[in-house]
Amino acid sequence: MDGATELPEAATPAQPATAAVSRRCGWPSRLRSYFIFDPLIWAYTIVLGIISIPVSLFGDKGRILHGFARFWSWLIMKTISSPTNVTGLESIDTSKPYVYAVNHASALDIPVLYVYLPFEFRIAFKKELLAYPIVGWHLKRSGQICVDQQNPSRSIGSIRAALKSLKSGLPLVIFPEGGRTPDGEIKPFLAGALFLAIKAQVDIVPVALVGTFELLPMNTYHIKCRPLEMRVGQPISTSGYTLRNMDALSDRVHKAVVDLHERRVQ
Repeated sequence: MDGATELPEAATPAQPATAAVSRRCGWPSRLRSYFIFDPLIWAYTIVLGIISIPVSLFGDKGRILHGFARFWSWLIMKTISSPTNVTGLESIDTSKPYVYAVNHASALDIPVLYVYLPFEFRIAFKKELLAYPIVGWHLKRSGQICVDQQNPSRSIGSIRAALKSLKSGLPLVIFPEGGRTPDGEIKPFLAGALFLAIKAQVDIVPVALVGTFELLPMNTYHIKCRPLEMRVGQPISTSGYTLRNMDALSDRVHKAVVDLHERRVQ
């Protein structure tokens, strides 16, 4: 789960979308979530997380653990009955090592990505997640990219590993906002969020997840079944960009993600 500071669910004035969904999702929905969905998700996490560690000792641990993560995600998506419509991915050459820049609205964003991105990838995650038993073990052993937002210098090893992975052809998924949105709005991207794309000189693919905030916003375990969308935009070249004009690239990618999320034509 996410280690960001979260606002209480009661802050409905800043969450109109969630309030509207909540009015349609009464106690039957809450009871289904608290007594069926949530226990099953925790069971999937504990059982598969424990099994995956010893199994990964035999063979390519990155690929094996990615397979476990995909299966875990598939179980979750089937359990919560939230069909996802994917658009734009058919026009992307998924064999290329792109950096996929995704808006972050829910703890269930990651299962959506694992199920609907049909290739192996690595995810850049916040250091705080390492504190979670099983989840932290899996993230560390599977070679995901740990970022210490409070002390970036401590992330040098992970940054080097990410650059090596990109240059060897393994895509990277990042959440440039740095954490989940508390109100459903896409936040400004963190300074340096696209550093890896510029250093590796790989294109950036904007991705908008739509409906995941209403599905499961911050500070609640109430999962509200609803259709979701994953909208994939056209790759944005990093050619000509350096660390000096990284802000310009960040603004361009941010606009692309927002446009996708708001159904604007790019």
